[in-house]
Amino acid sequence: MDQIIDKAKTEMDKAIEVLEQRFTTVRAGRANPSSLDGVMVEYYGNPTPLKSLATISVPEARVLVVKPYDKSSLKDIEKGIIEANLGYNPSNDGETVRIVIPQLTEERRVELTKQVKKMAEDEKVIIRNIRRDTLDDIKEEAENEDEEKRLEKALQDVVNDYNKKIEEKLKEKEQELLTV
Repeated sequence: MDQIIDKAKTEMDKAIEVLEQRFTTVRAGRANPSSLDGVMVEYYGNPTPLKSLATISVPEARVLVVKPYDKSSLKDIEKGIIEANLGYNPSNDGETVRIVIPQLTEERRVELTKQVKKMAEDEKVIIRNIRRDTLDDIKEEAENEDEEKRLEKALQDVVNDYNKKIEEKLKEKEQELLTV
């Protein structure tokens, strides 16, 4: 019966990993190559992830350099970054695309904080859905009422722990965003 709880923990661990990965896409005034993960570039008529078309490096704390494998795609890469609406203003020097990360304004910091709060809330919803599905499994599998109650309490303890983890990660990210 404890396998049901272990399965729920595994699914909740995945939710935490997804949250951490989503948080890395929110920039905090420093250059982070993962902030370009969602950028799609129109390459020979097909939307293609930027990571597939170029290497992305961080030569300085607030500069990203995108070096395409195919120099003919420079303009398309530049256009894709602008269309991704990340607040970046890329410049093309004929060989690479350079992106100087602007300092975050107070208004933008507050906006990003709201964005990460929504991400955290989305993951809490996923945790609740996992709990609901696991409760259904417990009701089906439990041999008696006492065992059902014990497993429900154990599951709720696990859910509370994971919600605390989400809150801790949210606080860390908010602190990172609000620190000038």
